[in-house]
Amino acid sequence: MTKILVVEDEKLVRDNILALLEAEDFETIAADNGKTGLQMAFTEVPDLILCDLMLPEIDGYGILRALREEPMTAPIPFIFLTARVTRTDTRKAMDLGADDYLTKPFTRAELLGAITSRLTRNANLIKHFSTPSFTEKELADKRLIEKHLRRLLQAEDFQQFQVYYQPQVDLNSGRITGAESLFRWHNPELGLVSTSEVINLAEATGLIVSISEWVLFTVFQQFKIWYDAGFTWLRIAVNLSAQQFIQKDFTQKIVDFLTVHNLQPNCLELEITESMILEDWDSAIATILELQSLGIKIAIDDFGTGYTSLVHLNKLPINTLKIDRYFIQNIDKDPQKSAITTALIQMGHNLKLKIVAEGVETQAELDFLCEKECDTMQGFLFSCPLPAPEFEKLLFTVA
Repeated sequence: MTKILVVEDEKLVRDNILALLEAEDFETIAADNGKTGLQMAFTEVPDLILCDLMLPEIDGYGILRALREEPMTAPIPFIFLTARVTRTDTRKAMDLGADDYLTKPFTRAELLGAITSRLTRNANLIKHFSTPSFTEKELADKRLIEKHLRRLLQAEDFQQFQVYYQPQVDLNSGRITGAESLFRWHNPELGLVSTSEVINLAEATGLIVSISEWVLFTVFQQFKIWYDAGFTWLRIAVNLSAQQFIQKDFTQKIVDFLTVHNLQPNCLELEITESMILEDWDSAIATILELQSLGIKIAIDDFGTGYTSLVHLNKLPINTLKIDRYFIQNIDKDPQKSAITTALIQMGHNLKLKIVAEGVETQAELDFLCEKECDTMQGFLFSCPLPAPEFEKLLFTVA
C-alpha cells in the first residue's frame, strides 16, 4: 500500500486531507510541525510527502533541503501545499528539488491528480535507474540533471538549449538535401549533458513533451530563415517522442506551426520509431495518414533494430527508411551486416521509399552504400551535427 506523509499544522486542513487519502486506500501518517515531520520522513520513509510551506519549528523549505541531502530520502516525491504563489517562492521550491506544489484551497481532483502524477513519475524513474550498473554517485548525478532540467522547463527558460543540424547528402549529386535536427543542452554547472541521457530521463519523467515542442518551434523558426534565404528545397527532419506523437492535438499543433511561419508542409519530415507504431498500431497509422494528407513526410528512424521490422514494413504508410548506424558500421567487412543492409535497400526501393543510411564514418562504408544505390547518407564522414550558423555556412559552400 502506498504510504503518504502529510505535514500540515492546521488541524482542519490536515484532517480533511487524511480523510480524503484514506478514502482512496492510501496509507497515511501525519505531523503537525516541521521537526516531527522531518523525523517521520527519515524513520517511516514514505512513498510521497505532502508538506505545508509555513510550519512551526522547521518550515517546508528546511524539510525539503534536509531530505534532498540524504540518499535514502532524496528520491521521495515532495509536493508543497501553500497559499503563497509568488514566482520567487515557486522558483525557490523547485531549486531545492520540489516535485510540485498545490495552491490552497485545492480540489480533491487537483490533489489526487498531483499525487498520481508524482507517484507514476517516480515509479518510472526507479524502473529506469534501477540497475546494478548505476552507482550511488551516478544516481545522484541523474537526479541533479533532472533537477536542473525541471527548473528550466518550469521557468520556460530555454537559453541553455540548442538545436544542431546534421547534413543529409544525396549520394547521386553529392549535394545537401536536408538535415536531421538534434537536441543539445549545455548547462553552466553540468557542462554538455549527454543527449541520450537527457532524452531517456525526460521520457521517464514526462518532461519530454516540453522539450520536443521547443525543438519543433525552434526548427520552424530557423527553417523560415533558410527558406527566405533561398533554400526552399531543404527538408528538416525532426525526431518525435512517443508521448508527443500520441497527443490528440498533435497534428493541429504542426498545422499551427506551419501557418505561423508561412511554410509548406513538404519542408518537414517527422521521424518516428518502430516501437511508437507497434504500441498502438491503429492510432499510429491514423495519425501518420493524417500528417501525410497535409504533405508532411514520415520517416522510420533506426530501422532494423526491431524484431518485427520486415513483417510490418510493407504495411507502413511512410516515405523514408533510415537504416540504423549499427548496420552501417564496418559494413564492408561484416558479411551479415552487408547482407541485411542490401536487403533493406532493395526492399525499400521496391516499396518506393527513400533510403537514408545513418552513421557513415568511413570511405569504405560510403563506397558500399553507393554500390548498393542507397539514396542518402548522414554521418561524420561528411559532417558532424552543427549549430545553425555553421550549418548555414556549409549550405552556402556545398549545397
